[in-house]
Amino acid sequence: MQMADLGDISLHYREDGDRHGAPVVFANSLGTDLRLWDRIMPLLPEGLRIIRYDKRGHGLSDCPPAPYRMGALVRDAERLLDLLEVRDCVFVGLSIGGMIAQGLAVKRFDQVRALVLSNTAAKIGQPEMWQERIDTVRADGTGALADSVMERWFPKSFRDNAPDFHGWRNMLSHTPAEGYMGCSAAIAGTDFYTPTSGLRLPTLGIAGSEDRATPPDLVRETVALIHGSRFELIRGAGHLPCVDRPEDYATLLGGFLKDIGHV
Repeated sequence: MQMADLGDISLHYREDGDRHGAPVVFANSLGTDLRLWDRIMPLLPEGLRIIRYDKRGHGLSDCPPAPYRMGALVRDAERLLDLLEVRDCVFVGLSIGGMIAQGLAVKRFDQVRALVLSNTAAKIGQPEMWQERIDTVRADGTGALADSVMERWFPKSFRDNAPDFHGWRNMLSHTPAEGYMGCSAAIAGTDFYTPTSGLRLPTLGIAGSEDRATPPDLVRETVALIHGSRFELIRGAGHLPCVDRPEDYATLLGGFLKDIGHV
C-alpha cells in the first residue's frame, strides 16, 4: 500500500509499470476508487509509468468533512505529482476525474502534456440536482443512491449479466458519505468552459453511447473546446467504459499514446 502524505491530507496511490517510463496518471469517477482502471491495465502498452490514486473522500485516502471545492481536488493531484516528481504526463480523467484533469492542465503546464477526457464535461449537471443528491446522502447514506446511479453508469445488458456488477454497486455504496457529498459539492460549483477553451495540448475525448450521466453530446461539446482535439464514441458503453468495454477503451488510449509519441 502506498500513501502520500501531503501535509493536510494523505492520499492512497499505486504505481505500476516502469518507474522510468513515460508517466500516465489516472483519476477516477465519483463513487469509485483506483480499481476502476483494473481491467485496462494489462491491455496498455508496455514501458509506461502508470499512476493511479484515490481522490479525497474515496478509497483508502483521507476523508475530510464535506463540502470540497474543485480547487482542492486539483491541488491534491498537483501535490501528489510533485511528490512523485512527475512531469509531462498524460492525465486520464473520467467524470469528476476529467474535471480534475482540466483544472490541472490549466494550472500546471509542466505536469500535463496531454489529456484524455473520458465521460466528463466542463460543467456537469445543475447545482440543484447535486444538492438533492447531497441531501439524500446526508439523510440516508450513499447506498440510497445506488440503484439510480447504476442505471446511469451501466447499460442494462451489463447490469443483468456481468458477474461483478454487484461489486461495482457495493463500491459506490461503501463510499463514505462525506466523500460523496464533498465531491458532489465540488462538481456543483465547477464550470470550466472558459479555462478549458484556452487549452492547447493533445486531447482525446471518450464517450459511451449509453452513458446517462455524461451523454455523448455533452462530452463532445467539452472536447471541442480544445483546438485540435479528437473525440471517440464507444458504442454500447455506459459511463464507465473502462469497465464495460475495456478492450475498446484500451485500444483508443493506447493508440492515442502512440500517436503523440508517449510510448
